[in-house]
Amino acid sequence: MSTAPDSTPHTAEEGALARLAAIIESRKSANGGDPQASYVARLLHKGPDAFLKKIGEEATEVVMAAKDADHGGDASKIIYEVADLWFHSMVALAHYGFSPADVVAELVRREGTSGIEEKALRKAVARAEQEGSSP
Repeated sequence: MSTAPDSTPHTAEEGALARLAAIIESRKSANGGDPQASYVARLLHKGPDAFLKKIGEEATEVVMAAKDADHGGDASKIIYEVADLWFHSMVALAHYGFSPADVVAELVRREGTSGIEEKALRKAVARAEQEGSSP
């Protein structure tokens, strides 16, 4: 999945995410979002604590759905819960001035990079920064 420099979505999924992101953006108070009429506007109006709490709740529900699926439960519930998690994460992205395209760009940047190597590099950089800021 890739996005051209003009950020034109290339898949139906990216198009759906872009459309949802535009709706979320339209719900910001600066864009006329009404907390009395819109769930997203209400979350944004309440501030980060509200949508971050929802992200935590939805992440827990993803874990619970996966655990249930491991024990004979309906695995399709994982999709429902991940959709809720993504949705609330998109609210957070919008609040902080980002979009799903920014996340896709980061995933593209990481493409072909070993997760183990990347984690080791992050640790080395953090260690070097600590050592550099020591008295």
